[in-house]
Amino acid sequence: MGTQPLAGRVAVVAGATRGAGRGIARMLGEAGAVVYCSGRSVRGALASGPARPETIDESAEWVTAHGGKGIAVQVDHSDARQVEQLFARVWEEQGRLDLLVNDIWGGDELTEWGVPFWELDLDRGIRLLRRAIDTHIVTARFAAPLLVAQRSGLVVEITDGDSPRYRGNFFYDLAKATVIRMAYALGEELKFCQVTALAVTPGFLRSEAMLDHFGVTEANWQEGAAREPHFIASETPCFVGRAVAALAADPAVAAKNGGVYSSWGLSDEYGFSDIDGRRPHWGRYFASHVEPELGAAADR
Repeated sequence: MGTQPLAGRVAVVAGATRGAGRGIARMLGEAGAVVYCSGRSVRGALASGPARPETIDESAEWVTAHGGKGIAVQVDHSDARQVEQLFARVWEEQGRLDLLVNDIWGGDELTEWGVPFWELDLDRGIRLLRRAIDTHIVTARFAAPLLVAQRSGLVVEITDGDSPRYRGNFFYDLAKATVIRMAYALGEELKFCQVTALAVTPGFLRSEAMLDHFGVTEANWQEGAAREPHFIASETPCFVGRAVAALAADPAVAAKNGGVYSSWGLSDEYGFSDIDGRRPHWGRYFASHVEPELGAAADR
């Protein structure tokens, strides 16, 4: 793989404000792509409140700093008109679209961990599904005509987990499982136009919010393991970013159509490392450390 295998390619990362979306945008920039970073939070207008300061402007600047071209576009992905205008702009400015990454989420403050289904707040749960599923459908709907027109391209749905294992909360589980099925359905719809769709999951993501939660920075993140031992197996958002970049650069990616893949599994396949030089493997760690804990808890 060349130093910039995606030079000349155009990507839209929907939900690029922070976390996996920002990491993916950065690493697509590292691979040389033009990356449209969309989301709601911009400088001077934070859609996620004062507790979360990240913006798509910063994400776009990271793309450019890594060697690509970052373009920030404020978009509410629940608004079909705004999404339609985003892709009309991409087509007008670039004349092509090679990659859509659907990483819109917005469900953190709506997820009620530790609450049984029959006690969940229905309004919050339905809003979570609208934010995490409806937005993906709307975004893919307006991206697809561009990909079909050029008879090439890749759609990546970002999820959490690559197995049927329950994710601990009814609405969260539905949201993350649904985008995996959406990747499969899109793959069936688009494969005859030489367009590939698939889903990708990171492992234990060392996002900005998670670093804040443990009171650490990227420089001293290992100290977070004092509060949560499994944090030692975490990965930066750039790890899944390099996974997506590797997929986008793979001329044989169509063989993966409709599937769900992990950052650690793709690292094994393509040989990339995290931005800090590590190669975390959440799948192996989970099997050897987390599953025994879950089994012991179930036996009690």
